Amino acid sequence: MSLKPRNVDFGQTWGVLQETVKGVITLADVPRATWNDRFSDVYSLCVAYPEPLADRLYNETKIFLSKHVDELWIRVRSQGENNLLQSYYGAWKQYSQAELIYGTSSTNANDCQEQMEIGELGLDIWKRNMLEPLKKPLVSILLDEIQADRIGGGQPTTSDIVCGVIESFVAVEAYKLKGELDMYQEIFENPFLEASGDFYAREASDLLQLSDVTHYMERVTWRLGQEDIRAKKILHHSSIPKVRICCEQKMVAAHVVWLHAEAELMIEQERKRDLSLLYPLLKTLTNGLGPLVQKLTKHITQKGLEAIGTLQSDNCHIQFVESMLDVHNKYTKLIEEVFKRDQVFVGALDKACAAVVNNRSQNRQPARAPELLAKYCDSLLKKSAKGISEIEIEDKLTKSITVFKYVDDKDIFQKFYARMLAKRLIHQQSQSMDAEEAMIDRLKQTCGYEFTNKLHRMFTDMSVSMDLNTKFLKTLRDNDNDNSNQLGIGFIVYVLQAGAWPLSLPPSPGPFHVPQQLEKSIQSFEKFYHGQFNGRKLTWLHHLCQGELKFNYLKKSYLVTVQTYQMALLLLFEQCDKLPCRDAAVSLRLAPDQLVKHAASLVDCKILKRNDNDDDNAAGELDEDTVLVLNFDYYNKRTKFRVTGALQRDAPHETEATHRSVDDDRKLYLQAAIVRIMKSRKLLRHNQLVQEVLGQSKVTFAPSIGMIKKCIEALIDKQYIERTPNSADEYSYVA
Repeated sequence: MSLKPRNVDFGQTWGVLQETVKGVITLADVPRATWNDRFSDVYSLCVAYPEPLADRLYNETKIFLSKHVDELWIRVRSQGENNLLQSYYGAWKQYSQAELIYGTSSTNANDCQEQMEIGELGLDIWKRNMLEPLKKPLVSILLDEIQADRIGGGQPTTSDIVCGVIESFVAVEAYKLKGELDMYQEIFENPFLEASGDFYAREASDLLQLSDVTHYMERVTWRLGQEDIRAKKILHHSSIPKVRICCEQKMVAAHVVWLHAEAELMIEQERKRDLSLLYPLLKTLTNGLGPLVQKLTKHITQKGLEAIGTLQSDNCHIQFVESMLDVHNKYTKLIEEVFKRDQVFVGALDKACAAVVNNRSQNRQPARAPELLAKYCDSLLKKSAKGISEIEIEDKLTKSITVFKYVDDKDIFQKFYARMLAKRLIHQQSQSMDAEEAMIDRLKQTCGYEFTNKLHRMFTDMSVSMDLNTKFLKTLRDNDNDNSNQLGIGFIVYVLQAGAWPLSLPPSPGPFHVPQQLEKSIQSFEKFYHGQFNGRKLTWLHHLCQGELKFNYLKKSYLVTVQTYQMALLLLFEQCDKLPCRDAAVSLRLAPDQLVKHAASLVDCKILKRNDNDDDNAAGELDEDTVLVLNFDYYNKRTKFRVTGALQRDAPHETEATHRSVDDDRKLYLQAAIVRIMKSRKLLRHNQLVQEVLGQSKVTFAPSIGMIKKCIEALIDKQYIERTPNSADEYSYVA
C-alpha cells in the first residue's frame, strides 16, 4: 500500500467501509484481511488529494451510528416494558463491545477541539439516542428489582442484567476527565439512595414496633451486611459507602437516643452480646460512642468503689490492690471482647480506675491508695510472705504496677515505699534482693530514674556497708597481736547516707547509754571509720538497731532477736532478777515512757513479768513504778524467734509524719520548678506559669492551685521573682 496522498472516490470507498463498520458494531465476523484493507481505506480518505476527507468520514460515521442506535432503540421499545431491562442490556452488550477506534484528522484546530474520538462519539450517541429516552422506565424497573431482592432476602434473578444496565450508566461517560459519574449519579444513584432511605426508614419503624433492642440490632446488622454485599455486586464502587451511610442514618442515627437509653441497661447488666452488636452500629456515627463511653466509665467506677468497699481489716492493703486488679482485668477482657480494644474505651477504663484508686473518703483527707499499695509491695517482699512461690511474688509485683500507674500522688507512694524498704534492708527482712531490685526497675521504667534515685542509693549503701564490715574485721585481725582487739561478739554496722534514707532521729531526749558489752565494738568501729574517711561524722541510730541474744538461764536455750533498747534492758538482768522501770530508765538514760513501751513488748511475750500477784500479771498497763522480774519459767516451742518492737509497728503518727514530709517536699519541688520556668522564660503571666508548673509536676503528683499560689508568694518574699509594674497578674525573674 502506498502512503502517498492520492485522489479518492469517497462514495465508493465509504460504501465499502460502511459495510465493515456495520459488521463491527453488530459483532459480525470480519476477516482479518478485510479489516486491514479497511484501515488502508480510512488512511486514504484522511490524506486524500487534493483535499483530506477526514471530516466527511467523521460525519458519515456519526450519521451511521445515530441511525444504528435509533434502530436499536426501536427494537428495544418493541419488546415491551416487561422485557425492557433484558432487551436494553442485550443491545448495550452488543454495542459496547464494538471496536470503533479510528478517529479524526481534521486540519481545523477548532474542529479538533469539538470533535470526539470515534469510540467516545459512539458512547455519546448511545447516551443521547438510547439512554436519555429510556432512563425513567429503566431506573424504575431497576429500583423495583432491587426492592424485590431486599424483600425476598435473596439475590435477584436478573442480577447480571441489573449490574450490566447500571454499569452502562457509568460507561457512557467514563471517557470524561471530569464529572465522569455525573450522569450515573443523576439518573440512578440519587433515586436509588432516596428509595433505599425510604425502605430503611419503614423497616426500622416496623422493627421497633415488633421487636426488642436485641432483635432490632441483629436485624440492622444483618441488613447492613446484605446491603454491603448487594452494593459491591451491582453498584459502582463510589456508591458503596453512600449506601451504608444511608442505612446507618435511617436505622441507627434516627433512633440513636433510644439506643443510648437501652445501652445503660446493657452496661449495667454487662450484656456482652448486645454491646457487641451495639458498638459497630454506633462507631460510625458522629459522637455515637460518646454516651456509651460515659456510661461505661461510670459503671466501672461504681463497680470499682464497691469492690474496694470499706477497708478496715489488717489485710486491707491486699484487699485493695487485688480487688482493683480484679476490676481492671475483668473490664479489660470486656473491652477486648466487645469493643475490640478501641482506644476510646481503653481510655474510659483508665479514667474509671484512676477515679477509684484516687478516691478520697473525705475531701480533706489524702487518698489511701499510695500507702496501701506500698504496704502491699512490702507484704510481698518481706520474709513473712509465706505460702507464695518466687514466681507468684514476681507476678503479683508486676501486676501491682498496673495499680501504681493510676496513682496520682506517686510521691506519697515513694515516701511510704522508701520507709518500708529501709526497714526491710536494715532488719534483713527482704525475701529476695533480686526481687527488690526488679521492683525498683519497674518503678524506674514507669516514672524515670529521678523517682528511684534514692532507692538505688539505699542499695548502694548496703553493698558498701558489707564491704566496709569485711574490711573492719580484717583490720581487727591484722592489728590483733594479743587478742586484745577481739570484740567477743558478732558486730555489723550499716553506714547510711542521711540524704538517701528516710530515717527518723532517736526518740529519747538525751544520749542513750550503750550497754557495756557494745561499747568496745562501737569505739573500735568509730576509730576504724575515721581512719578511713577523714571529716565524716557518724550518728548512731540505736532505735533502728537490733541484736541477737542467747538465753542460757532457762531449761533450754533460746536465740532471740530484739531491738537495741530491749537488748539493753535485758542485759541489765545479768546483774539482778528484778528491776523497777524507773531505775532501768535512769541506767539506760531513756525517758520513762520510752522504756515502758519497750518493756511492754517483753512483758507481752512473757520473757519478763510484773512483780505483782499471779492473778494480776496480765492486768493493767506498765508505768515507771512497775517492777520487772525475769521469768524463769518462760517456755516457747520455737528456739529462735523475734520480739516485735513498739517502734517497728506502723503507728498512725508515722503515717501523718510521712504525709507532712511529702507536703514539705512538694513545696520545695514546686518552688524549684517555678524558678526553673521563670529563669528560662524571664516574663510570664500567672495562668501560664500555673499551667507549666502543672505540666512539670504531673508525673509524680497533682498539686492544687492553692499550693502553687503559696509557692509563688513564697518566692516573691524570697526575691526570686517579682510582680511586674504594669500588671499584678504578671511575674518577672529576678536575676
